Amino acid sequence: MTMQRIHGACPHDCPDTCGVVTEVEDGRAVKFYADPQHPITEGWLCAKVRPYLERVYHPDRLQYPLRRVGPKGSGQWARITWDEAIAEIAGRWREIIARYGAAAILPYSYSGTLGLVQMTVTSSRLWNRLGASQLERSICGAAAEFAVEATLGVRHSPPYEHVAHSKLVIIWGHNPASTAPHFMPHLKNAQRSGCQVVVIDPRRTRTARGADWHLAPLPNTDGVLALGLAHVIVAEKLHDEAWLETRTVGWPQLRERLAAYEPGRVAAITGLPEAAIIDLARLYATTQPALIKFADGLQRHRNGGQTVRALLTLPALTGQYGVCGGGLAYSTSGYFKWAGVSHWENCPPPARKVNMNRLGAALTGEVINPPVMSLYVFGSNPAAIAPNAGLIRQGLQREDLFTVVHELFMTDTADYADIVLPATSQLEHADLHKAYGHTMLTYNQPAIPPLGESKSNWEVMGLLAAALGFDEPWLHQSADEVIEEILTASAKHNPAFRGITLEQLKQGQPVPLALESATPFALSPSQGQGLGGGPYFPTPSGKVELYSQHMAEAGLDPLPGWLEPEQVEQFDPVNESSPHLPPEGGQLLTSPAPGRGSPPLTLISGAAHHFVTSSMANQPSLLEREGTPFVEIHPADAAARGIADGETLVVENGRGWCKLRAVVTDAVRPGVLASPKGRWAKLNPSTSSGRNVNWTTPDALADLAGQSTFHSNRVWIRRAEDRG
Repeated sequence: MTMQRIHGACPHDCPDTCGVVTEVEDGRAVKFYADPQHPITEGWLCAKVRPYLERVYHPDRLQYPLRRVGPKGSGQWARITWDEAIAEIAGRWREIIARYGAAAILPYSYSGTLGLVQMTVTSSRLWNRLGASQLERSICGAAAEFAVEATLGVRHSPPYEHVAHSKLVIIWGHNPASTAPHFMPHLKNAQRSGCQVVVIDPRRTRTARGADWHLAPLPNTDGVLALGLAHVIVAEKLHDEAWLETRTVGWPQLRERLAAYEPGRVAAITGLPEAAIIDLARLYATTQPALIKFADGLQRHRNGGQTVRALLTLPALTGQYGVCGGGLAYSTSGYFKWAGVSHWENCPPPARKVNMNRLGAALTGEVINPPVMSLYVFGSNPAAIAPNAGLIRQGLQREDLFTVVHELFMTDTADYADIVLPATSQLEHADLHKAYGHTMLTYNQPAIPPLGESKSNWEVMGLLAAALGFDEPWLHQSADEVIEEILTASAKHNPAFRGITLEQLKQGQPVPLALESATPFALSPSQGQGLGGGPYFPTPSGKVELYSQHMAEAGLDPLPGWLEPEQVEQFDPVNESSPHLPPEGGQLLTSPAPGRGSPPLTLISGAAHHFVTSSMANQPSLLEREGTPFVEIHPADAAARGIADGETLVVENGRGWCKLRAVVTDAVRPGVLASPKGRWAKLNPSTSSGRNVNWTTPDALADLAGQSTFHSNRVWIRRAEDRG
């Protein structure tokens, strides 16, 4: 019996991008554990990934191509060969292209399995060459990314270990205990050394439980809170006037705007005590270094982009950008600028874009020139994870929509496919992984042969390219050849990649980027002294752009701000206050429903502790740990509606409804409900209709970059046995 140890990387949507080791005996993985030599992973994995072999060898793994033989959603399938599947897909696409054009084909993918080859390149090359619709990939962090780059020029973030220098850390709309777990030991060590930790979140999360101070504002009001803190800092002359005058653009205009955000008004909007707002402003302004750490959940609402712009003003007011242990921690993605990914120079002009948050609308007629006639899904499960899921299911049921799903499992989305293709797991293909919480590259070596007839995303792209008659070499490279090509091209444009080779990466240990400074925006010797020393920002001005000329020219508010909900322009707004939807669905009732005399509540749907969105959400051990689908409700809100802990509830609005178990707890503030995202609708045991919280979430777009608005979600809630 021969045992091998194979080094790889966790592919899932998490900033830690852990190093892993798989032990293989006679072609079968027998152990899977954290790489003890990886400087971020440090020998331990999160609760989601530890039982990864349960995912790899799950009895429900798809292992052969399937063709639908019954009505959509009926579960009637016939096994076919890969040759038959590829020929059918290519043939159907040729027919669609001949009648409607290639833009009638829409690829849909996101973060089910990340990686340079299996996601980044696979999401671009074939589709660009084909001339298919472009997917506007804005479901996660688009508004925050836009805001950070407009203000600071690039998304840079300090290494986790720099928090050891912090005297104050504000975790804002972020729960790293569940979504960036390898940051937490560093935070705890800093806290033991005297660093104060403040968590701002409508829910008392696992992270908030260990904080020195937890503030719970109403959802969608974080931007107001940030501007209110700025108001107090300026009013009490706690700001760094000299830094603002020399290192920012737009300080006079911002100062004028801040006058409107006095603490009394901010308290009324956020639901926080006025004294708490003042105390936090003073604490932040008088404690240095102070770090603000946030993630994407903060901006998934209609004021999302401007909320982030407001947060970015605070380190500028106190002169903390470029300071070790201070400033901002969001994403390291700006360090990784790939080149040579898309090969646009060899492709037709880009086709129209379809916003992924509007998938249901696109499939049901919003996109008409041409209509979406074929959907190809990989690395995602939109029927479970995308907003307004009921409309998505309606679109997937179209008989004239040709849908292909490339997956490991028969997901909620795959149930409505015409062709289902079996996908490899991370242990079965090669890839290169960058992180967005640190600055290391990690190569994933295949550990075992593909199960059954499963194939990787990139391998299928090559088969489809060949069937469509595309013989360009860059569509038919091996994964390693793709990696070598992109590393070489990237090194020509990005000094951080210079000297990094595929051979080096394949040695089994992560390779750090060659950065001039680990502290974001600290002036390096090579950048010169154009501003007289101090931090430098890769914006047009070289400064923090509190006023963004780029945004002004685009017709956007160039200053950080906040709009009342009724002022925010909504894309295809839905009547959230429409009459009651009964548990059986069907026609709306015209008589008032029980509990409708109570005001609506705001439902937030953050990350589950045991799933990565919908990945792992079908693994038995993780389902058991997460428990039955639930919604948290404050005791005061529960009492007003006659709701007891443990009861089955109907959560509803004009978009749809779902059933969830009530958890009555003061971990959520009054006026707020919380139910983690990621559940497979068909695995919800409390209803046979197959629904989850995304049957209620809006597909309206946020203020910047086509961002999702999951947390701008007003719902009504009642006991399931109550009828209207």
